[in-house]
Amino acid sequence: MEKLLITGGHGFIARNLAEYFRDRYAVFAPGREEFDLLNQEAVLDYIDRNKIDLIVHCANIGGGRDTLDAKGVTYQNLEMFFNLTRTFPRVRKMVHFGSGAEYDVRHYIPKMKEDYLGEHIPVDEYGFSKYVSSKYILSSRDPIICLRLFGVFGKYEKYHTKFISNAIVKNLLSLPITVKQNVYFDYLYVGDLARIVEYALAHDMKHKEYNVAPDKPIDLISLAQMVNSIGGRESEIRVLESGLGVEYSGDNRRLSAELGGFSFVPIEQAVRELYDWYKMNVGTIDKKLLQEGDNYITYSRISKHG
Repeated sequence: MEKLLITGGHGFIARNLAEYFRDRYAVFAPGREEFDLLNQEAVLDYIDRNKIDLIVHCANIGGGRDTLDAKGVTYQNLEMFFNLTRTFPRVRKMVHFGSGAEYDVRHYIPKMKEDYLGEHIPVDEYGFSKYVSSKYILSSRDPIICLRLFGVFGKYEKYHTKFISNAIVKNLLSLPITVKQNVYFDYLYVGDLARIVEYALAHDMKHKEYNVAPDKPIDLISLAQMVNSIGGRESEIRVLESGLGVEYSGDNRRLSAELGGFSFVPIEQAVRELYDWYKMNVGTIDKKLLQEGDNYITYSRISKHG
């Protein structure tokens, strides 16, 4: 059985991937305290000691609503990334998670294509670090695939900062759902992401970068209404700003052509599955965290052009 390293083991995507792959690979999913990605010698030692064959690089600094003020994001993200690139040819392949932020938050357009990369250089640290990583991947002969993510949701995510989970837990607790401003997003269910990563690990792919996004975006108000419908109770939906924010979405035609016949889980089914999961774990929800200051709005940032 091949050995798979999933970095950022305590993050919600990494936790979901570790569960998904545990019967397919010998999975290693260490947290930061076990595996210091900023220490190049420690990285090589870990790879050699555990004879790692494959890497899925989930770990990153920044990019979340609760990390907008993080310092040293560019340096740390690039240090982690390049420390992992030094492990070739010890490892056979690496899947790296990019971000739609690489296209530059100041210049988002609907359904951005992969060749839009480089039209604008991101000025924020997180977007710039991901941009540089992608540029390296495209120029390198190393077997690295960049899967460029937009909005991923699922169990274990931070329900006080992530909109879909935030809406679900507020509905469960009969609290109002708050939307800073309506906007269209490409939301990808983490279960779909796991299946796409599985394909990327097992196949020689035609390209080195892929937007990983569903077929069409959905707006936040529609999601809030969907949560109310699934929950069978009407949480008030409070919209703080009128109009629409700038759409955050990626063109997935390259990915669809690669996968051939891949079907995304319908958004309503995915939200229902997540709702049921929170319902089973409702006792773990911190109501005080949701009520005091409404951290989702504190951390919310919607791109505006101009």
